[in-house]
Amino acid sequence: MLTRLVAFGLGGASVVAFAPFSFTGFTWLTLAGLFLLWCFAPTPRLAAWQGFAFGLGFFGVGVSWLFVALHQFGGMPAVLAVLAIALFCAFLALFPAAAGYAFGRWRGRHAAINLVVLAPAVWTLCEWSRGWIFTGFPWLSLGYAELPASPLLGLAPLLGVYGLSLAVGVIAGVLAWLIVGEPGPRRRALPAPLVALLALLSSGVALRGVEWSEPTGEPLRVALLQGNIAQNEKFDGREFRRTLETYLRLARESDARLIITPESAVPALLDDAPPLFLELLEEHARKQGADVLLGVFSQDPLTRAFHNSVFSFGVSPTQSYQKVHLVPFGESIPLKPLLGWVFQHLLSIPIDDQGRGSTRQRPLAVAGQRVAVNICYEDVFGEEIIRLLPEATLLVNVTNDAWYGRSIAARQHNQIAQMRALETARVLLRATNTGVTTVIDAHGQVLSSLPEFTVGRLEATVQGRRGSTPYVFWGNWLVVSLAVLLLLGARFAHRSK
Repeated sequence: MLTRLVAFGLGGASVVAFAPFSFTGFTWLTLAGLFLLWCFAPTPRLAAWQGFAFGLGFFGVGVSWLFVALHQFGGMPAVLAVLAIALFCAFLALFPAAAGYAFGRWRGRHAAINLVVLAPAVWTLCEWSRGWIFTGFPWLSLGYAELPASPLLGLAPLLGVYGLSLAVGVIAGVLAWLIVGEPGPRRRALPAPLVALLALLSSGVALRGVEWSEPTGEPLRVALLQGNIAQNEKFDGREFRRTLETYLRLARESDARLIITPESAVPALLDDAPPLFLELLEEHARKQGADVLLGVFSQDPLTRAFHNSVFSFGVSPTQSYQKVHLVPFGESIPLKPLLGWVFQHLLSIPIDDQGRGSTRQRPLAVAGQRVAVNICYEDVFGEEIIRLLPEATLLVNVTNDAWYGRSIAARQHNQIAQMRALETARVLLRATNTGVTTVIDAHGQVLSSLPEFTVGRLEATVQGRRGSTPYVFWGNWLVVSLAVLLLLGARFAHRSK
Protein backbone atom coordinates (compact mmCIF):
# COMPACT_ATOMS: atom_id res chain seq x y z
CA MET A 1 0.00 0.00 0.00
CA LEU A 2 2.86 2.39 0.79
CA THR A 3 4.45 1.94 -2.65
CA ARG A 4 1.09 2.51 -4.32
CA LEU A 5 0.59 5.73 -2.37
CA VAL A 6 4.07 6.86 -3.40
CA ALA A 7 3.27 6.01 -7.03
CA PHE A 8 -0.01 7.94 -6.79
CA GLY A 9 1.83 10.98 -5.45
CA LEU A 10 4.48 10.76 -8.17
CA GLY A 11 1.76 10.65 -10.82
CA GLY A 12 -0.08 13.66 -9.43
CA ALA A 13 3.14 15.63 -9.06
CA SER A 14 4.05 14.95 -12.71
CA VAL A 15 1.37 17.38 -13.87
CA VAL A 16 3.45 20.38 -12.77
CA ALA A 17 5.81 19.60 -15.66
CA PHE A 18 3.02 20.52 -18.11
CA ALA A 19 1.54 23.92 -18.90
CA PRO A 20 0.65 26.22 -17.26
CA PHE A 21 3.28 25.33 -14.63
CA SER A 22 5.95 24.13 -17.09
CA PHE A 23 8.56 22.79 -14.69
CA THR A 24 10.45 21.25 -17.60
CA GLY A 25 12.35 18.12 -16.67
CA PHE A 26 10.23 17.32 -13.62
CA THR A 27 8.85 14.18 -15.28
CA TRP A 28 12.43 12.92 -15.53
CA LEU A 29 12.36 12.67 -11.74
CA THR A 30 8.83 11.37 -11.21
CA LEU A 31 9.17 8.72 -13.92
CA ALA A 32 12.54 7.71 -12.43
CA GLY A 33 10.72 7.24 -9.12
CA LEU A 34 8.13 5.00 -10.78
CA PHE A 35 10.85 2.96 -12.50
CA LEU A 36 12.55 2.47 -9.12
CA LEU A 37 9.30 1.19 -7.65
CA TRP A 38 8.98 -1.24 -10.55
CA CYS A 39 12.59 -2.33 -10.09
CA PHE A 40 11.95 -3.37 -6.49
CA ALA A 41 8.44 -4.76 -7.00
CA PRO A 42 8.65 -8.51 -6.25
CA THR A 43 5.92 -9.48 -8.72
CA PRO A 44 4.56 -8.20 -12.06
CA ARG A 45 1.18 -7.81 -10.38
CA LEU A 46 2.51 -5.32 -7.83
CA ALA A 47 4.34 -3.40 -10.58
CA ALA A 48 1.03 -3.19 -12.45
CA TRP A 49 -0.74 -1.83 -9.36
CA GLN A 50 2.02 0.74 -8.94
CA GLY A 51 1.60 1.80 -12.57
CA PHE A 52 -2.16 2.00 -12.06
CA ALA A 53 -1.74 4.18 -8.95
CA PHE A 54 0.68 6.44 -10.84
CA GLY A 55 -1.89 6.77 -13.63
CA LEU A 56 -4.72 7.57 -11.22
CA GLY A 57 -2.71 10.41 -9.69
CA PHE A 58 -1.46 11.61 -13.07
CA PHE A 59 -4.81 11.75 -14.85
CA GLY A 60 -6.83 12.55 -11.76
CA VAL A 61 -4.94 15.82 -11.43
CA GLY A 62 -4.14 16.39 -15.10
CA VAL A 63 -7.67 16.12 -16.53
CA SER A 64 -9.63 17.27 -13.49
CA TRP A 65 -10.91 20.11 -15.68
CA LEU A 66 -13.38 17.65 -17.23
CA PHE A 67 -15.57 18.31 -14.20
CA VAL A 68 -16.21 21.85 -15.43
CA ALA A 69 -17.36 20.59 -18.83
CA LEU A 70 -19.55 17.80 -17.49
CA HIS A 71 -21.11 19.54 -14.49
CA GLN A 72 -20.99 23.29 -14.96
CA PHE A 73 -21.71 23.40 -18.70
CA GLY A 74 -22.88 19.87 -19.49
CA GLY A 75 -25.52 19.79 -16.76
CA MET A 76 -24.47 16.45 -15.27
CA PRO A 77 -25.10 16.16 -11.50
CA ALA A 78 -21.90 16.73 -9.54
CA VAL A 79 -21.78 13.23 -8.01
CA LEU A 80 -22.24 11.58 -11.38
CA ALA A 81 -19.65 13.88 -12.97
CA VAL A 82 -17.09 12.91 -10.33
CA LEU A 83 -17.92 9.23 -10.83
CA ALA A 84 -17.64 9.53 -14.62
CA ILE A 85 -14.25 11.25 -14.37
CA ALA A 86 -13.02 8.67 -11.85
CA LEU A 87 -13.99 5.85 -14.20
CA PHE A 88 -12.35 7.62 -17.13
CA CYS A 89 -9.12 8.15 -15.17
CA ALA A 90 -9.19 4.51 -14.07
CA PHE A 91 -9.41 3.48 -17.72
CA LEU A 92 -6.48 5.74 -18.66
CA ALA A 93 -4.49 4.37 -15.71
CA LEU A 94 -4.69 0.91 -17.26
CA PHE A 95 -1.99 1.93 -19.73
CA PRO A 96 0.78 2.68 -17.19
CA ALA A 97 -0.49 -0.41 -15.34
CA ALA A 98 0.12 -2.48 -18.47
CA ALA A 99 3.60 -0.96 -18.76
CA GLY A 100 4.33 -1.93 -15.14
CA TYR A 101 3.11 -5.48 -15.68
CA ALA A 102 5.18 -5.87 -18.86
CA PHE A 103 8.26 -4.55 -17.03
CA GLY A 104 7.76 -6.96 -14.14
CA ARG A 105 7.17 -9.87 -16.52
CA TRP A 106 10.15 -9.30 -18.80
CA ARG A 107 12.83 -7.80 -16.57
CA GLY A 108 16.09 -9.63 -15.99
CA ARG A 109 18.96 -9.47 -13.55
CA HIS A 110 20.72 -6.44 -14.99
CA ALA A 111 19.46 -3.11 -13.74
CA ALA A 112 20.86 -1.06 -16.62
CA ILE A 113 18.96 -3.05 -19.23
CA ASN A 114 15.80 -3.05 -17.13
CA LEU A 115 15.78 0.66 -16.42
CA VAL A 116 17.42 2.26 -19.47
CA VAL A 117 16.05 -0.02 -22.21
CA LEU A 118 13.06 -2.09 -21.10
CA ALA A 119 11.17 0.44 -18.96
CA PRO A 120 11.28 3.32 -21.52
CA ALA A 121 10.24 0.95 -24.31
CA VAL A 122 7.17 -0.45 -22.54
CA TRP A 123 6.16 3.01 -21.27
CA THR A 124 6.33 4.49 -24.78
CA LEU A 125 4.42 1.64 -26.41
CA CYS A 126 1.65 1.87 -23.82
CA GLU A 127 1.49 5.66 -24.13
CA TRP A 128 1.25 5.36 -27.91
CA SER A 129 -1.52 2.75 -27.52
CA ARG A 130 -3.47 5.19 -25.37
CA GLY A 131 -3.40 7.57 -28.32
CA TRP A 132 -5.51 5.36 -30.59
CA ILE A 133 -7.43 2.69 -28.67
CA PHE A 134 -11.17 3.54 -28.63
CA THR A 135 -10.40 6.59 -30.85
CA GLY A 136 -7.58 7.58 -28.48
CA PHE A 137 -6.83 10.11 -25.76
CA PRO A 138 -3.18 11.20 -26.17
CA TRP A 139 -3.56 14.19 -23.83
CA LEU A 140 -0.69 14.46 -21.30
CA SER A 141 1.77 12.37 -23.29
CA LEU A 142 5.05 12.97 -21.47
CA GLY A 143 6.74 14.50 -24.50
CA TYR A 144 4.51 17.58 -24.31
CA ALA A 145 6.02 18.53 -20.96
CA GLU A 146 9.37 19.17 -22.67
CA LEU A 147 7.99 22.39 -24.14
CA PRO A 148 8.96 25.15 -24.21
CA ALA A 149 12.65 24.80 -23.30
CA SER A 150 14.00 21.25 -23.05
CA PRO A 151 17.32 20.15 -24.59
CA LEU A 152 15.38 17.22 -26.09
CA LEU A 153 13.13 19.33 -28.34
CA GLY A 154 15.32 18.82 -31.40
CA LEU A 155 14.13 15.21 -31.51
CA ALA A 156 10.49 16.19 -32.11
CA PRO A 157 10.70 16.83 -35.90
CA LEU A 158 12.36 13.42 -36.17
CA LEU A 159 10.36 11.21 -33.80
CA GLY A 160 7.33 13.29 -32.74
CA VAL A 161 5.92 13.63 -29.26
CA TYR A 162 6.27 9.91 -28.51
CA GLY A 163 9.95 10.13 -29.42
CA LEU A 164 10.30 12.74 -26.70
CA SER A 165 8.42 10.44 -24.31
CA LEU A 166 10.88 7.67 -25.14
CA ALA A 167 13.81 10.02 -24.53
CA VAL A 168 12.30 11.09 -21.19
CA GLY A 169 11.96 7.42 -20.31
CA VAL A 170 15.62 6.76 -21.09
CA ILE A 171 16.75 9.73 -18.99
CA ALA A 172 14.50 8.63 -16.12
CA GLY A 173 15.95 5.14 -16.45
CA VAL A 174 19.50 6.47 -16.23
CA LEU A 175 18.65 8.50 -13.12
CA ALA A 176 17.13 5.41 -11.52
CA TRP A 177 20.14 3.33 -12.50
CA LEU A 178 22.48 5.81 -10.82
CA ILE A 179 20.63 5.01 -7.57
CA VAL A 180 20.29 1.25 -8.04
CA GLY A 181 23.61 0.54 -9.72
CA GLU A 182 24.91 -2.92 -10.62
CA PRO A 183 26.35 -5.55 -8.28
CA GLY A 184 30.10 -5.90 -7.93
CA PRO A 185 32.49 -4.36 -10.46
CA ARG A 186 29.88 -4.27 -13.24
CA ARG A 187 28.91 -0.71 -12.25
CA ARG A 188 32.34 0.55 -13.28
CA ALA A 189 32.43 -1.55 -16.44
CA LEU A 190 29.05 -0.39 -17.74
CA PRO A 191 29.11 3.30 -18.71
CA ALA A 192 26.52 2.71 -21.45
CA PRO A 193 23.64 4.39 -19.54
CA LEU A 194 25.65 7.57 -19.12
CA VAL A 195 26.67 7.43 -22.77
CA ALA A 196 22.98 7.14 -23.72
CA LEU A 197 22.14 10.14 -21.53
CA LEU A 198 24.85 12.34 -23.08
CA ALA A 199 23.95 11.18 -26.59
CA LEU A 200 20.29 12.03 -26.12
CA LEU A 201 20.94 15.47 -24.70
CA SER A 202 23.60 16.40 -27.25
CA SER A 203 21.61 15.14 -30.24
CA GLY A 204 18.52 16.99 -29.04
CA VAL A 205 20.48 20.24 -28.78
CA ALA A 206 22.26 19.71 -32.13
CA LEU A 207 19.04 18.95 -34.01
CA ARG A 208 17.49 22.20 -32.81
CA GLY A 209 19.76 23.92 -35.31
CA VAL A 210 18.34 22.03 -38.30
CA GLU A 211 15.87 23.95 -40.49
CA TRP A 212 13.48 21.28 -41.72
CA SER A 213 11.38 23.68 -43.80
CA GLU A 214 11.94 26.81 -45.85
CA PRO A 215 9.89 29.95 -46.50
CA THR A 216 7.45 30.00 -49.38
CA GLY A 217 5.34 32.84 -50.71
CA GLU A 218 5.14 36.38 -49.40
CA PRO A 219 4.86 37.24 -45.70
CA LEU A 220 1.21 37.21 -44.69
CA ARG A 221 -0.64 39.56 -42.36
CA VAL A 222 -3.12 37.57 -40.23
CA ALA A 223 -5.73 38.45 -37.61
CA LEU A 224 -6.97 35.95 -35.02
CA LEU A 225 -10.28 36.89 -33.39
CA GLN A 226 -11.15 36.09 -29.78
CA GLY A 227 -14.79 36.87 -29.00
CA ASN A 228 -14.75 35.73 -25.36
CA ILE A 229 -18.31 34.41 -25.45
CA ALA A 230 -19.04 32.58 -22.17
CA GLN A 231 -20.02 28.96 -22.71
CA ASN A 232 -23.33 29.37 -20.87
CA GLU A 233 -24.17 32.23 -23.27
CA LYS A 234 -22.79 30.78 -26.49
CA PHE A 235 -25.91 28.84 -27.49
CA ASP A 236 -28.36 31.20 -25.80
CA GLY A 237 -30.57 32.63 -28.52
CA ARG A 238 -30.77 35.91 -26.65
CA GLU A 239 -27.00 36.36 -27.07
CA PHE A 240 -26.87 35.31 -30.74
CA ARG A 241 -27.03 38.83 -32.16
CA ARG A 242 -24.36 40.13 -29.77
CA THR A 243 -22.08 37.24 -30.70
CA LEU A 244 -22.30 37.99 -34.42
CA GLU A 245 -21.85 41.73 -33.83
CA THR A 246 -18.68 41.03 -31.81
CA TYR A 247 -17.04 38.99 -34.54
CA LEU A 248 -18.18 41.30 -37.33
CA ARG A 249 -16.74 44.30 -35.50
CA LEU A 250 -13.41 42.57 -34.82
CA ALA A 251 -13.13 41.47 -38.44
CA ARG A 252 -14.01 44.86 -39.93
CA GLU A 253 -11.42 46.60 -37.74
CA SER A 254 -8.64 44.53 -39.31
CA ASP A 255 -6.77 45.05 -42.58
CA ALA A 256 -5.18 41.58 -42.44
CA ARG A 257 -5.15 39.39 -45.51
CA LEU A 258 -6.28 36.33 -43.55
CA ILE A 259 -8.84 36.72 -40.74
CA ILE A 260 -9.60 33.66 -38.59
CA THR A 261 -12.49 33.19 -36.17
CA PRO A 262 -12.71 30.48 -33.48
CA GLU A 263 -14.57 27.20 -33.59
CA SER A 264 -18.35 27.72 -33.87
CA ALA A 265 -17.96 31.50 -33.85
CA VAL A 266 -21.42 31.39 -35.37
CA PRO A 267 -23.23 29.04 -32.94
CA ALA A 268 -25.74 27.90 -35.55
CA LEU A 269 -26.02 26.26 -38.95
CA LEU A 270 -24.59 28.24 -41.83
CA ASP A 271 -28.02 28.20 -43.48
CA ASP A 272 -29.50 29.84 -40.38
CA ALA A 273 -26.91 32.62 -40.14
CA PRO A 274 -28.33 36.07 -41.02
CA PRO A 275 -27.56 36.73 -44.72
CA LEU A 276 -26.60 40.32 -43.90
CA PHE A 277 -23.90 39.14 -41.48
CA LEU A 278 -22.33 36.90 -44.13
CA GLU A 279 -22.61 39.61 -46.79
CA LEU A 280 -20.92 42.24 -44.63
CA LEU A 281 -18.17 39.82 -43.65
CA GLU A 282 -17.47 38.84 -47.26
CA GLU A 283 -17.72 42.45 -48.45
CA HIS A 284 -15.06 43.54 -45.98
CA ALA A 285 -12.79 40.66 -47.00
CA ARG A 286 -13.12 41.46 -50.71
CA LYS A 287 -12.37 45.15 -50.15
CA GLN A 288 -9.16 44.18 -48.33
CA GLY A 289 -8.18 41.52 -50.88
CA ALA A 290 -8.51 39.09 -47.98
CA ASP A 291 -10.11 35.85 -46.88
CA VAL A 292 -12.03 35.05 -43.70
CA LEU A 293 -12.13 31.59 -42.10
CA LEU A 294 -15.44 31.33 -40.25
CA GLY A 295 -16.22 28.68 -37.63
CA VAL A 296 -19.83 27.56 -38.10
CA PHE A 297 -21.96 24.41 -38.18
CA SER A 298 -23.23 22.96 -41.45
CA GLN A 299 -25.61 20.23 -42.54
CA ASP A 300 -25.01 17.72 -45.29
CA PRO A 301 -27.89 18.03 -47.78
CA LEU A 302 -27.84 14.29 -48.50
CA THR A 303 -27.21 12.59 -45.15
CA ARG A 304 -28.68 15.45 -43.06
CA ALA A 305 -25.74 15.02 -40.69
CA PHE A 306 -24.49 18.07 -38.78
CA HIS A 307 -20.83 19.02 -39.13
CA ASN A 308 -18.50 21.19 -37.09
CA SER A 309 -17.07 23.24 -39.95
CA VAL A 310 -14.90 26.10 -41.13
CA PHE A 311 -15.90 28.02 -44.27
CA SER A 312 -13.84 30.55 -46.20
CA PHE A 313 -15.29 33.80 -47.54
CA GLY A 314 -13.49 36.49 -49.53
CA VAL A 315 -11.43 36.87 -52.67
CA SER A 316 -10.69 33.14 -52.92
CA PRO A 317 -13.43 30.69 -53.95
CA THR A 318 -15.56 29.59 -50.99
CA GLN A 319 -14.18 26.40 -49.48
CA SER A 320 -14.90 24.40 -46.35
CA TYR A 321 -13.47 21.93 -43.90
CA GLN A 322 -15.53 19.53 -41.78
CA LYS A 323 -14.14 18.14 -38.54
CA VAL A 324 -12.94 14.55 -38.89
CA HIS A 325 -11.98 13.37 -35.38
CA LEU A 326 -14.97 13.91 -33.13
CA VAL A 327 -14.92 14.02 -29.33
CA PRO A 328 -16.61 10.90 -27.91
CA PHE A 329 -19.57 11.83 -25.70
CA GLY A 330 -19.15 15.48 -26.72
CA GLU A 331 -19.66 15.44 -30.48
CA SER A 332 -20.44 11.79 -31.15
CA ILE A 333 -22.30 9.08 -29.27
CA PRO A 334 -20.36 5.81 -29.02
CA LEU A 335 -22.58 2.71 -28.99
CA LYS A 336 -25.57 4.96 -29.52
CA PRO A 337 -28.27 2.27 -28.96
CA LEU A 338 -26.67 1.46 -25.60
CA LEU A 339 -25.41 4.85 -24.40
CA GLY A 340 -27.77 7.30 -26.08
CA TRP A 341 -29.71 7.70 -22.83
CA VAL A 342 -26.68 9.45 -21.30
CA PHE A 343 -27.25 12.43 -23.60
CA GLN A 344 -31.02 12.36 -23.23
CA HIS A 345 -31.08 12.34 -19.42
CA LEU A 346 -27.67 13.29 -17.99
CA LEU A 347 -25.99 15.74 -20.37
CA SER A 348 -27.05 18.93 -22.10
CA ILE A 349 -24.66 19.45 -25.03
CA PRO A 350 -25.72 21.41 -28.14
CA ILE A 351 -25.42 19.52 -31.44
CA ASP A 352 -24.07 16.43 -29.67
CA ASP A 353 -24.47 13.86 -32.46
CA GLN A 354 -22.40 15.13 -35.36
CA GLY A 355 -21.22 13.67 -38.63
CA ARG A 356 -17.60 12.94 -39.40
CA GLY A 357 -15.87 14.82 -42.21
CA SER A 358 -14.01 13.05 -44.99
CA THR A 359 -10.36 12.12 -44.45
CA ARG A 360 -9.71 13.13 -48.07
CA GLN A 361 -10.18 16.85 -47.49
CA ARG A 362 -7.35 19.03 -48.78
CA PRO A 363 -5.83 22.26 -47.44
CA LEU A 364 -7.80 25.43 -48.13
CA ALA A 365 -6.30 27.66 -50.84
CA VAL A 366 -6.69 31.09 -49.23
CA ALA A 367 -4.58 34.25 -48.91
CA GLY A 368 -1.93 32.85 -51.23
CA GLN A 369 -1.26 29.88 -48.93
CA ARG A 370 -2.37 26.27 -48.52
CA VAL A 371 -3.94 26.21 -45.06
CA ALA A 372 -4.47 22.96 -43.15
CA VAL A 373 -7.37 23.58 -40.77
CA ASN A 374 -8.06 21.44 -37.72
CA ILE A 375 -10.80 22.00 -35.18
CA CYS A 376 -10.28 21.87 -31.40
CA TYR A 377 -9.50 18.33 -30.20
CA GLU A 378 -8.12 17.25 -33.58
CA ASP A 379 -4.73 18.81 -32.95
CA VAL A 380 -3.90 16.27 -30.25
CA PHE A 381 -3.47 13.62 -32.97
CA GLY A 382 -0.15 14.26 -34.67
CA GLU A 383 -0.55 11.59 -37.34
CA GLU A 384 -3.86 13.10 -38.42
CA ILE A 385 -2.35 16.56 -38.76
CA ILE A 386 0.38 15.32 -41.11
CA ARG A 387 -2.21 13.91 -43.54
CA LEU A 388 -2.30 17.36 -45.15
CA LEU A 389 1.48 17.73 -45.31
CA PRO A 390 3.79 18.57 -46.97
CA GLU A 391 1.15 20.22 -49.19
CA ALA A 392 0.02 22.65 -46.49
CA THR A 393 2.14 25.74 -45.89
CA LEU A 394 0.30 26.95 -42.76
CA LEU A 395 -1.51 25.20 -39.91
CA VAL A 396 -4.64 26.70 -38.36
CA ASN A 397 -6.38 25.45 -35.23
CA VAL A 398 -9.75 26.89 -34.24
CA THR A 399 -11.11 25.91 -30.87
CA ASN A 400 -13.50 26.70 -28.05
CA ASP A 401 -11.95 25.86 -24.69
CA ALA A 402 -14.63 27.86 -22.89
CA TRP A 403 -16.05 24.42 -22.03
CA TYR A 404 -13.33 24.14 -19.36
CA GLY A 405 -13.72 27.52 -17.70
CA ARG A 406 -10.69 28.97 -15.94
CA SER A 407 -8.96 25.62 -15.52
CA ILE A 408 -5.56 24.50 -16.76
CA ALA A 409 -7.03 22.84 -19.88
CA ALA A 410 -6.56 25.77 -22.29
CA ARG A 411 -2.86 26.10 -21.48
CA GLN A 412 -2.34 22.35 -21.82
CA HIS A 413 -4.12 22.51 -25.18
CA ASN A 414 -1.89 25.32 -26.39
CA GLN A 415 1.17 23.30 -25.41
CA ILE A 416 -0.12 20.44 -27.55
CA ALA A 417 -0.50 22.86 -30.48
CA GLN A 418 3.10 23.95 -29.99
CA MET A 419 4.20 20.34 -30.44
CA ARG A 420 2.28 20.06 -33.74
CA ALA A 421 4.11 23.15 -35.05
CA LEU A 422 7.46 21.72 -33.95
CA GLU A 423 6.81 18.27 -35.44
CA THR A 424 5.82 19.69 -38.82
CA ALA A 425 8.10 22.76 -38.99
CA ARG A 426 5.08 24.93 -39.79
CA VAL A 427 3.68 28.13 -38.30
CA LEU A 428 0.48 27.33 -36.42
CA LEU A 429 -2.24 29.94 -35.84
CA ARG A 430 -4.72 29.35 -33.00
CA ALA A 431 -7.97 31.30 -32.92
CA THR A 432 -9.92 30.51 -29.77
CA ASN A 433 -13.12 31.75 -28.17
CA THR A 434 -11.80 32.55 -24.68
CA GLY A 435 -8.08 31.71 -25.04
CA VAL A 436 -5.38 30.77 -25.56
CA THR A 437 -5.22 32.62 -28.92
CA THR A 438 -1.63 32.41 -30.12
CA VAL A 439 0.80 32.58 -33.03
CA ILE A 440 3.27 29.69 -32.82
CA ASP A 441 6.40 29.62 -34.97
CA ALA A 442 7.85 26.68 -36.86
CA HIS A 443 10.07 25.82 -33.87
CA GLY A 444 7.10 25.40 -31.53
CA GLN A 445 7.60 28.68 -29.69
CA VAL A 446 4.79 31.12 -28.92
CA LEU A 447 5.50 34.41 -30.71
CA SER A 448 2.48 36.35 -29.44
CA SER A 449 -0.79 35.71 -27.63
CA LEU A 450 -3.90 37.41 -26.31
CA PRO A 451 -4.80 37.49 -22.61
CA GLU A 452 -7.38 34.86 -21.76
CA PHE A 453 -11.03 35.81 -21.20
CA THR A 454 -10.77 39.09 -23.05
CA VAL A 455 -12.30 40.29 -26.30
CA GLY A 456 -9.52 40.99 -28.75
CA ARG A 457 -7.80 40.59 -32.07
CA LEU A 458 -4.27 39.22 -32.39
CA GLU A 459 -2.50 40.50 -35.50
CA ALA A 460 0.84 39.26 -36.76
CA THR A 461 2.90 38.81 -39.90
CA VAL A 462 3.73 35.17 -40.56
CA GLN A 463 5.54 33.19 -43.23
CA GLY A 464 4.27 30.11 -45.01
CA ARG A 465 6.75 27.23 -45.18
CA ARG A 466 7.34 24.19 -47.36
CA GLY A 467 9.32 20.99 -46.89
CA SER A 468 9.03 17.86 -44.76
CA THR A 469 10.36 16.75 -41.43
CA PRO A 470 11.10 13.05 -40.93
CA TYR A 471 8.02 12.92 -38.70
CA VAL A 472 5.83 14.19 -41.54
CA PHE A 473 7.15 11.33 -43.69
CA TRP A 474 7.15 8.50 -41.13
CA GLY A 475 4.57 9.56 -38.58
CA ASN A 476 4.67 7.61 -35.32
CA TRP A 477 5.87 4.40 -36.92
CA LEU A 478 9.54 5.33 -36.61
CA VAL A 479 9.41 5.74 -32.83
CA VAL A 480 7.10 2.72 -32.42
CA SER A 481 9.56 0.59 -34.38
CA LEU A 482 12.42 1.92 -32.27
CA ALA A 483 10.56 1.11 -29.04
CA VAL A 484 9.80 -2.41 -30.27
CA LEU A 485 13.47 -2.93 -31.18
CA LEU A 486 14.51 -1.76 -27.70
CA LEU A 487 12.01 -4.15 -26.15
CA LEU A 488 13.26 -7.07 -28.22
CA GLY A 489 16.85 -6.05 -27.56
CA ALA A 490 16.25 -6.05 -23.80
CA ARG A 491 14.64 -9.47 -23.97
CA PHE A 492 17.54 -10.86 -26.03
CA ALA A 493 20.16 -9.29 -23.77
CA HIS A 494 18.62 -10.83 -20.67
CA ARG A 495 18.41 -14.26 -22.24
CA SER A 496 21.97 -14.14 -23.58
CA LYS A 497 23.33 -13.16 -20.16
